[in-house]
Amino acid sequence: MPASVHIETDRLILRDWRDDDAEPFASLNADARVMEFFPKALTRPESDAAMARIRAFIRDHGYGLYAVEEKSSGAFLGYIGLSSVPFVAPFAPATEIGWRLARAAWGCGYATEGARAVVGDAFGRLALSELVSFTAEWNMRSRRVMEKIGMWHDPDGSFLHPLLPPAHKLARHVLYRVQASGIAGSIAGA
Repeated sequence: MPASVHIETDRLILRDWRDDDAEPFASLNADARVMEFFPKALTRPESDAAMARIRAFIRDHGYGLYAVEEKSSGAFLGYIGLSSVPFVAPFAPATEIGWRLARAAWGCGYATEGARAVVGDAFGRLALSELVSFTAEWNMRSRRVMEKIGMWHDPDGSFLHPLLPPAHKLARHVLYRVQASGIAGSIAGA
C-alpha cells in the first residue's frame, strides 16, 4: 500500500513513512554533520525508535514530521513537519516546525520549500494560530530557514534547553515564532 501524501511542492513529496525509510533515516541520524546541533548521533535502534514515534504521532494526529521524498528521483531526504514541544518551557505548550535532511540535500532549498508548505498547511487545513521553532543559538543554517519561511526571532524567548546540562555547548537556544495572522498571503506567494 503506498504511503499517503500529505503535502506536495514543486520538487518534494511530504508523505507518511514507509518501512524502507528506516535505512536512509538511520544513515542520516548517524551522520555527525547532520547531528551537529543535537547532543549526539543516533544508533540504529535509537533511529528506529524515533521513526516509530514519528509514525505514531502522524497516525494519532493526522499531521507530524513527514518523510520527505525528492519528486525527480524518489530519494528519501529526511523529514519536515510539525511536532509538539516535548518539554516544559515558557512558550509551551506549542507546535514546533522542524526539519532534518540528509547532507546530500543541503543547499538545494529543500528545507525552505518544504517548511513553507508545512506552514501553509498548518495555518490553512489545521487552523493553527502559531508555530514555533528553536535551535542552538549558533545554528545559522536553521535560523536562515526560519527567517526565509517568515518566522521572527523572539529574543525574549531565548532559553537554556531543559534536556541538556546548562554548561553544554548546545544548551543556549533561540526561539522563533510565526503567527497565522502575520503570514497570510506571504506563504502562498513564496
